[in-house]
Amino acid sequence: MSSLFSAYSLRGVEFRNRVFVSPMCQYSSRDGLPNDWHMVHLGSRAVGGAGLVCVEATGVSPEGRISPGDTGLWSEEHARAFAPIASFIKSQGARAAIQLAHAGRKASTDLPWRGGKPLGEREGGWQTIAPSAVPFGDWPAPREMTNDDIEAVVKQFVDAARRASEAGFEVVELHMAHGYLLHEFLSPLSNRREDEFGGGLENRARFPLQVAEAVRAVWPAELPLFARISATDWVEGGWDLEQSVVFSRWLKERGVDLVDCSTGGLVPGARIPVAPGYQVPFAERIRGEAGVATGAVGLITEPEQAEEIISSGKADVVFLARAELRDPYWPLHAAKQLGAQAPWPVQYGRAAD
Repeated sequence: MSSLFSAYSLRGVEFRNRVFVSPMCQYSSRDGLPNDWHMVHLGSRAVGGAGLVCVEATGVSPEGRISPGDTGLWSEEHARAFAPIASFIKSQGARAAIQLAHAGRKASTDLPWRGGKPLGEREGGWQTIAPSAVPFGDWPAPREMTNDDIEAVVKQFVDAARRASEAGFEVVELHMAHGYLLHEFLSPLSNRREDEFGGGLENRARFPLQVAEAVRAVWPAELPLFARISATDWVEGGWDLEQSVVFSRWLKERGVDLVDCSTGGLVPGARIPVAPGYQVPFAERIRGEAGVATGAVGLITEPEQAEEIISSGKADVVFLARAELRDPYWPLHAAKQLGAQAPWPVQYGRAAD
């Protein structure tokens, strides 16, 4: 039997397999609203046999978006627009998830295919915020957040989680990785505060943990809560695996059910040893030492590779990104290659053999 295609349960949700589709920004929204592109993009991955399909980093406020093309969940209109997408994902046997995010000092940028550079106000951009007025490389400096700002952003995450539930999502993932706002608070490279939100690990983790605790309080008890972290900044003196283990333990204590283990993104120019499965060891260490379920992500492309990660206990699930962009039916093809059973849509049954 295939471990990759075995069922997996968290709280009251069972996933048909352990192939999860990572949140991947499409930069194709207007005013944060998902559209036909998102329905087809996400729906095709559900048709393709994944156990979970996750919506891209979705801004909890307009200012929390990476770019003006990001999806958002700051109003009831956004929840209504997402509802049919979540419904279709579930109708195909996958679980519908959404990643809630605030981009912090890396917000207000142009679309990637237009260069991805910071936007000025005349170009539709906005003032960014961060734990400290430390810019991302040579980008414009963010405004240091006040305590009132911190309280407001916690509320924005809470309100977005409520709307995610209304829209029919079964999993929320909190984006605490890739150099965005919650990660910026965790890393001493971007957090220079001298109050209760800066300094030692416990203080730097305070705001992200407040977000996790507040969201867990409103997210239905029977539904799982995930957090994506960057397990290391890949920079001397920055956030690292040892801190990630402790932080993951604290996340579990606050009701986070699975830690999605990515890396990097905080500072430009970090030297990252990219190779197949290069981030898997972080998921393995956090799973073993923090005692929390983990997801492995990062250049996982081959069925045998994914199978080995799960069967050897290095992670509980695998998150696929580029492999799923190249082949929305990766799970169906992988199951056949591994000799496992994966249900093809009845409409495609003639192609299953």
